[in-house]
Amino acid sequence: MPEQYRMEYERWCREADEATKAELLSMSDEKEIKERFYKELAFGTAGLRGILGAGCNRMNMYTVRRATQGLANYILQKGKDVQNHGVAIAYDCRHFSKQFAWAAATVLAANGIRVWIYAEMEPTPALSFAVRHLSTTAGIMITASHNPANYNGYKVYGEDGAQMNVSDSAIVLSFINKTDIFNGVKDMDVEEAERKGLITVIEEDVLAPYLEAVKQCVQNPALVTNQGKDLTIVYTPFHGAGYKAVMRSLQESGFTSVYPVEAQAVPDPDFSTVKSPNPEDPAGFAMAIKLAHEKNADIIIGTDPDSDRIGVLCKTEDGYQVLNGNQTGILLMDYVLSQRAAKGLVPQDYVVSTIVSTNMVQSIAAAYGVKAYQVYTGFKFIAGIIKDHEMNPDGGSYLFGFEESFGYLPGTYARDKDAVSASLLVCEMATYYKTQGMTLVDALGLLQKKYGYYLEYTESVYMEGIDGMERMQALLTQVSKNPFRKLGDIEFLAFRNYQEGIRYEFSTNKEEPLPLEPSNVLYFELPKGGFFIMRPSGTEPKIKLYFSVVGENEQDAEEKLLALRRETGKKFA
Repeated sequence: MPEQYRMEYERWCREADEATKAELLSMSDEKEIKERFYKELAFGTAGLRGILGAGCNRMNMYTVRRATQGLANYILQKGKDVQNHGVAIAYDCRHFSKQFAWAAATVLAANGIRVWIYAEMEPTPALSFAVRHLSTTAGIMITASHNPANYNGYKVYGEDGAQMNVSDSAIVLSFINKTDIFNGVKDMDVEEAERKGLITVIEEDVLAPYLEAVKQCVQNPALVTNQGKDLTIVYTPFHGAGYKAVMRSLQESGFTSVYPVEAQAVPDPDFSTVKSPNPEDPAGFAMAIKLAHEKNADIIIGTDPDSDRIGVLCKTEDGYQVLNGNQTGILLMDYVLSQRAAKGLVPQDYVVSTIVSTNMVQSIAAAYGVKAYQVYTGFKFIAGIIKDHEMNPDGGSYLFGFEESFGYLPGTYARDKDAVSASLLVCEMATYYKTQGMTLVDALGLLQKKYGYYLEYTESVYMEGIDGMERMQALLTQVSKNPFRKLGDIEFLAFRNYQEGIRYEFSTNKEEPLPLEPSNVLYFELPKGGFFIMRPSGTEPKIKLYFSVVGENEQDAEEKLLALRRETGKKFA
């Protein structure tokens, strides 16, 4: 009897459409066939994300429609009122994003569920906003964020505008698992769905309120109105969905000297001008840096394909310096707190960051007398803190939230990171410091002088192949059972095993519970707030390693970071 993957492959060859059949029948590599069919593309708290192509372990019309039928069944079991609230849908510039979005729309419509879908590609935060603005019961964003061009993805959002939580995602998955990929999915003609009022196209009626909410994130409107024109900005959207929204919000707010990288302002699902459309990769800014030199720009900003992440470069005497995600985050947080402090802060006001983000956050928050929450990686956890405060008001306000992977949110109008509002806030902040005769690098130096020279770095250990996930988990299990007390001459103060919810202090052998729910994260504490963290990626077969050290100065911090990376590297060689 053929193996299960072979049986699934042969079924697809019988039942799929002609184009899909042709793609499958052209394959001769048995290893590739197995990789495409040995499992189903995983649906988790980040939805679906994978390589485009035919097969149950790929992103294609069949996997998208099946996931949508599962979501539809989840919505239908909640009753008619929830069904009538409907679903908002948006999509980015990637291959098949628009087709996948409309496929999802027609599946929902066939199930009697109303749909609001953006007329053209829009940023992820515009989808989060639409869910809240239209009071839909869910949202779908077709995007693979900053992944390579051969990827696409399917993110599901809850009624609060945040990515769907763990428990609800599990219920959706259970419905997906009960749905036959060929025979269990309903569908409807687009014209019929629109005629019946089941599909409504979103245009300026939702986009304009979103951009107005973005502009409300400006901390000092008079500064932007009067001095914004004096800041010279180069902007690249990396061929993605951010171009119109970012340019419009900047120009309407008062930033008139904005120069887009024209070659990268054109939507391009192949991201032809960059190796990677990820603003975390400095190499992608080569064209922007060239233009910045021509225009003598003060700063460079770049947003990823779905415009939820932003990268920032600042002009210095030596050229343009890249700011990492933590550096941009603490600069923005300190700027927001400084501006809000002038209007009055209360101890219940709060900021939020993730456990893998710099611990300078806690020091800055304490200096301003506000709370600082730490959550797991993923903006849905930051959104969860905001939601908790809304449900149990204590008089405090959300001030700012960020994660080290270039994601920032300065307001509560959306519940996911927003590179559109972050672009506006970065430019406002740069204008403020320019009026003080300072750059963002100068401002960062002042924070380091005051709070300590924090230096962070992130790298990934890839474990490709069919057994990659198993090898990844085996390594994490091994370390959790036998945690490092020291690496070379580097001694750890404590070990936080988030899998088991326990913090273990090495010097005293004392154990205490951790405040967060269990998660697959291993955290080693270093002196003065530094750390080494191991965490598996939620979307790719890799372990992410996070390093943070605190030095007396730049050289001291760089030496400590190099030593830490060298010693951990020996464990992953």
